[in-house]
Amino acid sequence: QVRLVESGGGLVQAGGSLRLSCAASGGTPSMYAMGWFRQAPGKEREFVAGISWSGRSTSYGESVKGRVTISRDNARDNAKNTMHLEMNSLKPEDTAIYSCAAAQTRIWNMDLVQTKAGEYTSWGQGTQVTVSS
Repeated sequence: QVRLVESGGGLVQAGGSLRLSCAASGGTPSMYAMGWFRQAPGKEREFVAGISWSGRSTSYGESVKGRVTISRDNARDNAKNTMHLEMNSLKPEDTAIYSCAAAQTRIWNMDLVQTKAGEYTSWGQGTQVTVSS
């Protein structure tokens, strides 16, 4: 499994911005699509954004489309890769625990984005994002 560690959460006012990061290491095979999910108290887990291994393909949840941008940096030796989520125009309803996830893939699926939680096999601990009104 891939080890995932999130960072960058915090408290921000409505209309503000945050940048979440996810450091990924380990895993065999070492190719994986990545994604962000969020879960607010009393609500189901929600897909936020996903990115393929190659970085060429992305997908966004309807509730955040146009306000967030996902990106990734794959290390040359693939020892440690990083994914980012830039969030702008934040709203109180964006308040949730944000978790990054990895879905191991193969070279022939390097442009595939996963949008369903069940496709992901590794998860981070999550980082809290709180947007005040």
